[in-house]
Amino acid sequence: MRANTLIIRWNTQSLTKQFLLIGGIVATTAMVLVGGFVSSLIEDAVTRNSAATTALYVDSVIAPLLPDMQTTQVLDDAATRALDETLGQGALGDRLRSFRLWRADGTVLYSNEANAVGKRFDLNDELRTAFAGQMVARFEPFDAAADETDRAGRAPLLKIYNPVLQPWSGQVVAVSEFHEIANDFQRSLRQARFHAWLAVAAFTVSFFIVLSAIVLRGSRTIESQRRALRQRIDELSALLSQNETLRERVQRASQRATALNESHLRRIGADLHDGPAQLVAFASLRLDSNALVSPSTSSAAREREIIAIKASLDEAMDEIRTICSGLVLPQIEAASLSEILERSVQAHKQRTGSAVDLSISAAPDRLSPSAKICIYRFVQEALNNAYRHGGGVGQRVVQTMEGDRVRIEVADSGPGFDPGDIQPTSLGLAGLRERIESLGGAFEVSSSNPGTVVRMSLSSEEIGQA
Repeated sequence: MRANTLIIRWNTQSLTKQFLLIGGIVATTAMVLVGGFVSSLIEDAVTRNSAATTALYVDSVIAPLLPDMQTTQVLDDAATRALDETLGQGALGDRLRSFRLWRADGTVLYSNEANAVGKRFDLNDELRTAFAGQMVARFEPFDAAADETDRAGRAPLLKIYNPVLQPWSGQVVAVSEFHEIANDFQRSLRQARFHAWLAVAAFTVSFFIVLSAIVLRGSRTIESQRRALRQRIDELSALLSQNETLRERVQRASQRATALNESHLRRIGADLHDGPAQLVAFASLRLDSNALVSPSTSSAAREREIIAIKASLDEAMDEIRTICSGLVLPQIEAASLSEILERSVQAHKQRTGSAVDLSISAAPDRLSPSAKICIYRFVQEALNNAYRHGGGVGQRVVQTMEGDRVRIEVADSGPGFDPGDIQPTSLGLAGLRERIESLGGAFEVSSSNPGTVVRMSLSSEEIGQA
């Protein structure tokens, strides 16, 4: 569980932080390894070069003092004194801590330590390598053989094992072991190490900084693209949500379309049956009565019957025209919003003879045909309801703009009603709600005593593209 938590936390970090952490660890490890390797190479090279120089100098001084080592197994007193005098004076004497001349069987032929001369020891690895013809050099930061009580007197030593060659045959006849006090060598070696570490560190840091800059730039680009992609995804999610809402509205509207159409047809049929059909039937009954054809009927009575029949037919015709005028839209395709509102209000005034106040503010430049029809039907139905249920008292139509949305409000000062009593099967308000919401608009009804307000709103984008 803890491992999973760490992995999750690690994945949530930016690429820059991940690179700085991992890259820093790798760069530091590489710097230590490379620095140690380069420092070791430099130390070996410096030690070998310094040892070779010292060995060459010692050979040039000591070789002439030695007898023929192939025929002489020990040094005589003259050679010993010459070596003592040579090794104990001059620059070589000041720097020489220990000197031994070895024979191949491990016998010490000469040493500046008198108690070691003539003793025989087992050959170590350095002596074996020197007797094989290769010079060996080893640097020790302090003299391990010094007295433990005299730690302050310890000095760094450069131990050199140099083969002594026969001049005419090149055969190794002895090995000279000398320990040189290497204070200057130690300082030079420290400087070489410092410069090596400094160069490796500078190169590693520079390389890491350049890579970090590249990664940082790439990380910023990726992060910018990620933010843009996330923003795009959010926008697409919002659009999908809006599309889903619209799809639900359209589905709901399509499900109710047939029922609403049938309800409208039933209402039209009811209006025709209860109005013009009854009046025509009344006229037909009067025509079939004996009052017009009976000889006993006076001319005045016949005239009254004819006048009543004509009045009934005229009233039926008026109601038919009223029903037709409510069904047929005026020419609004090329009309502006203000013209549509004026036409719907004027038609209501002519039909009902009631007064309507109209207030128009700034309007959008373009309207789609569906938006024009929606607005016209909204005002028409709302005014009809205000006249039918509110008595046509205080009727007013107000159009305003709120941001990018156009709002239309139809109100009256009638007795009002409870909006919760509106049934889903109600034709007028339910049809308006479905029509407006199908265009992505909003529909609202509020009522009190006195007064009822019906509002609708559409965004300018929906108005122009619907």
